[in-house]
Amino acid sequence: MPDTLPLSHKQLRSIGQATARINLWHGAVRSGKTIASLLAFVIAIAGAGPSGLILICGKTIQTIERNVLDPLQDPLIFGPLARHVHHTRGATTAVILGRTVHLIGANDAKAEGRLRGLTAQLAYVDEATLVPEGFWTQLLARLSVPGARLFATTNPDSPRHWLKRDYLDRASSLDLRSWHFRLADNPSLSPDYVSALAAEYVGLWKRRMIDGAWCVAEGAVYDMWDDTQHLVTDVPPLSRMLACGIDYGTVNDFVALLLGLGADGRLYVTAEWRHASRTAHRQMTDAEYDAALRKWLQKQSAAPEWTVVDPSAASFIEQMHRGGGWRGLTPADNSVLDGIRTVAALLAADKLRVHESCTGLVQELVSYEWDPAAAGRGEDAPIKAGDHGPDALRYAIRTTESIWRAHVRLELAA
Repeated sequence: MPDTLPLSHKQLRSIGQATARINLWHGAVRSGKTIASLLAFVIAIAGAGPSGLILICGKTIQTIERNVLDPLQDPLIFGPLARHVHHTRGATTAVILGRTVHLIGANDAKAEGRLRGLTAQLAYVDEATLVPEGFWTQLLARLSVPGARLFATTNPDSPRHWLKRDYLDRASSLDLRSWHFRLADNPSLSPDYVSALAAEYVGLWKRRMIDGAWCVAEGAVYDMWDDTQHLVTDVPPLSRMLACGIDYGTVNDFVALLLGLGADGRLYVTAEWRHASRTAHRQMTDAEYDAALRKWLQKQSAAPEWTVVDPSAASFIEQMHRGGGWRGLTPADNSVLDGIRTVAALLAADKLRVHESCTGLVQELVSYEWDPAAAGRGEDAPIKAGDHGPDALRYAIRTTESIWRAHVRLELAA
């Protein structure tokens, strides 16, 4: 074990105790669970016999490379051990301590088929809550060599998630050991970093990612919204007009929002354009939307650098391409939960404000709620009603994050 790696008593204990058929490290982000689990896995590889395959599984090959192989190859983390981990980017195998290790992405239900016919003795699963349940079940069936073991890590999810319900909660009746980690369990993190990371998560996400709790999504999505703080009468000087975020609708509302970067290090929604066909008793064509948006943007103080459109609106995007003249026209990043978390973090840190003229957006933000039926299925999802403004907002924010991140200092939040 590398002398340069600081380990807590909990990490050392979990490594020594990881002798069950299923060994699961769960808890907060950056809490030390990944390092402990990887060391336990590598020790198991060192002592593995010749029978059966060794597998590393994750959502995609890319996430396996980022979350598993990159840390293993980092001498600052694993010291001399890093020299014994070899992998070519994009390849489906790696070599660890001279043993061939097979990498398997599990992005959807079809991934289960990649395991059929295999006989495995060791497997490591990165972010277990993100792989399909059928894949996990099939993987356990393939660990059929005597003494076979599974090592897995995950951040918490809903308490009704199958991994919590069918495995962690039944640990006493299974050959399963688990270790729960909180952010404070990582001895290598500075107090300043812990405070900064904690400031970036709020509500549901803070309970899961910082406290390491398996908790249900409930109530308002943006329960940190405060009219007195987040609603502004005047927008201060902007250094950039980042994007026009567009949520497309025909029967449902069509919403366009302008997002600017303030000289004060905040993001501002400066203007809103909306067409509600139910209220107007008239639907608009793609060409009419295109013309109306161009006319609206001509009246604004600055043209946006990016035009970020609902990725499902293929016909409208094609219309905009044909008309030409749209700057940075691109389908939006539609990672719903990541987008919600980012917007929530900005609101909680008082780094996102909305001009009072955006009445439709404000009304939807304060009424945007988690879906209790989805929570009952072990899923996190907002109710798909009155979400057109919030969708347009997260499209603009999430898609331009690489631009504004350098200027909006979330870690300065109290």
